[in-house]
Amino acid sequence: MSNWRELVAGLAADGTLTAEWLPVFEALPRTGFLPDVIWRHHVPTGHVEAVDRAREPERWRAAAESGDPLVTQWDDGEHQGLEQGRVASSSASAPSVVAAMLTELDVHPGQQVLEVGTGTGWNAGLLAHRLGAGAVTTMEVDRGLVGAARTALERMGLEAVTVVHGDGFRGHPPRAPYDRVIATCGVHTIPTAWLQQCRPGGRIVVPWGTRFTRTEATAALTVADDGRSASGPFTALVQFMSLRAQRQDLPAYTHYVTAESREKAEAGTTALTLDETLAGDWDLSRFALGLLVPDCAVVFDAPQDGRRPVWLCSLGDDRSWACVLFREDDLSSTVYQYDGGRRLWDEVETAHAWWQEQGRPGLGRLGLTVDGDGQHAWVDTPDHVVGFPSTV
Repeated sequence: MSNWRELVAGLAADGTLTAEWLPVFEALPRTGFLPDVIWRHHVPTGHVEAVDRAREPERWRAAAESGDPLVTQWDDGEHQGLEQGRVASSSASAPSVVAAMLTELDVHPGQQVLEVGTGTGWNAGLLAHRLGAGAVTTMEVDRGLVGAARTALERMGLEAVTVVHGDGFRGHPPRAPYDRVIATCGVHTIPTAWLQQCRPGGRIVVPWGTRFTRTEATAALTVADDGRSASGPFTALVQFMSLRAQRQDLPAYTHYVTAESREKAEAGTTALTLDETLAGDWDLSRFALGLLVPDCAVVFDAPQDGRRPVWLCSLGDDRSWACVLFREDDLSSTVYQYDGGRRLWDEVETAHAWWQEQGRPGLGRLGLTVDGDGQHAWVDTPDHVVGFPSTV
């Protein structure tokens, strides 16, 4: 049995891959959609290593047939060579994540699907293999990726897939309405165009997150009968590259800490630990706190002298900031806050207390509604709104 078949069999055995998708994954491995140079991302360690097909064909195939996500482009295509670039701008997601999102999409024969974020074309290929190539429209903002994806789809006999070069933020009206919309890039704000171009009763599956940290969650939204709103639960923690129209660099805390704000900052302490609040990329608390502390970004500094400085920076005009010097021994930590209109660490402590009081609601209990008034996170039911709407 090949490595790919072993991987697919494992996804089926643990329930990630459903019976409907099993033969599709077996028939269409992602090896047929990858460039000759890929970067294998080992998620537990964060280590990324380049693999060149021409130099190391066996290592390349092993990476391609692995369960790891693969970076396939850096710096919007401007980067060359085997070294890592500055910003990963396209990837082939982990097969387990692809399988889970396609299952959430709940497609059926006869439906039309819009995909935002063609990337390598593999996800569009899987949908086309399942539904027929004429049922799939996929959009990609990067012209180079569009050409490569078209070539790969044609090579697989799926040339009838409609591959559109354009900004997926606007959707693709000429082929609307769609029964399903799926995004393979992360968003902070779900575009109105996706809602308008999806049929009532249709489904939108998208990695969604706040600007608090990079931790996102898959939102599986059902469009209301009147077509004016969509709502559904968060189903899994994920991390995707951002839709380019919504890409935002982390703020530099050094731009916040002026001589005046440093002088006015107040010192205090907190009993909350790093592990309880902001510990890891795959920690639910990061995602939940982001729902409750809007327009704020977290910046992690390098450890120093037994402490880990973590900065909170307001994304509004107030320029508020806070710095927590988390102690490695988990004892009480020092907090500095500059109140330009917000006391950011106080907001985090209030949010954390609320989350604990609610029984630490997580995936399944937390959800999202999108309507004419914006986006609203909720817990348990859509009428139990949490947090505050973002203004950024």
